[in-house]
Amino acid sequence: MRWKRYWQWGLLLLGLVVVVATRYNAPLYQQPLIQVTATQTLHQTTTQDEFHNRDRQSTQQVSGRLLNGSRRGQTVQARNTYTASSALDQRYRKGQQVFVSLTNHGVQLKDLKRDTVVLGLLYLVVAVVLLLLRWPGLLALVSVVANFALFFCAIELDLMWHSTGFLTLFGVLALLFTGITLRLVLGRTRQMLVVFLATVSGTGLAMGLSALTLALTQHQGLYFESVAYVTQVAPQPLFLAATLLGSLGAVMDQATDIVAALFTLKTDQPTISAAALFQAGRQVGRTIMGPLINVLLLIFVAEAFPLAVLLLRNGNSWGYTFDMTMSLGLAQSLISGIGIVLTVPLTSFFASRLFVRQPKH
Repeated sequence: MRWKRYWQWGLLLLGLVVVVATRYNAPLYQQPLIQVTATQTLHQTTTQDEFHNRDRQSTQQVSGRLLNGSRRGQTVQARNTYTASSALDQRYRKGQQVFVSLTNHGVQLKDLKRDTVVLGLLYLVVAVVLLLLRWPGLLALVSVVANFALFFCAIELDLMWHSTGFLTLFGVLALLFTGITLRLVLGRTRQMLVVFLATVSGTGLAMGLSALTLALTQHQGLYFESVAYVTQVAPQPLFLAATLLGSLGAVMDQATDIVAALFTLKTDQPTISAAALFQAGRQVGRTIMGPLINVLLLIFVAEAFPLAVLLLRNGNSWGYTFDMTMSLGLAQSLISGIGIVLTVPLTSFFASRLFVRQPKH
């Protein structure tokens, strides 16, 4: 149909407009911006620390044209020192747009202007989802935006209440996340009800068992003095809230997969019994449980890997590195794994009761 072609071309045109508009929107920023017109490497030195970590430090002369402000159009110069590792700095190249600070002592480079890249990637994600999934994809995007807005509101409330009732607040947020996401994606169906019940039950049981275990062991083996929690007055509720939100996604994924398979099975075999449907759910859950737990483990490893390597290369032991970078993440992964395991029988049970009508006596 013509209207389908029109909206596809309109989506493509919107992407081009976004990229071009963000490339030339410098006058909208109050902070001075330059476009790099030339760079020149002045000198390079090789450095080595006490742990024999080697790096190369370079100094470059950066010339750029001001894109906004009263001095728009003028050419300025600044020096930039960067390392090959780019741990805390970066090299600037011709054509890049850079935020700067104009002072009486000269020009100081601040950071790259990244809105073109960020919005371009965001547009690409949205376009791919809409082109491939159409209406269900749009509902999924709406659920993401709604959940993000709820999360922002929860953070604002937490700042207003000064962390009073922090865990309760994010527990309510988890319920809203689950309800809104499933309502938009699955609609008002029995599948939605089964997934909701299984997700809430599985996550709640996993968090309850974990909180009880941590309380009985007095949080031994968990080091909340790591960087992520060091500024918090009460790090334990923050840890549990983060674990709750992380487990919620994994459990919902598991429940959705099982329900989709069981609903298809019930459609193909309308006379299937509740017991047979329950056993089928357990079989499906066992099949996808292992890969999903491994995905969680890989996400944890990917998150902890950079800081762990940095600590190890700076002379820290494996024990200290594990305590500071891996103990909390591993505990969160284990709690999520408990939720995934518990979700299999819970989802199978709810599906067998709600998908199969019980005979009237």
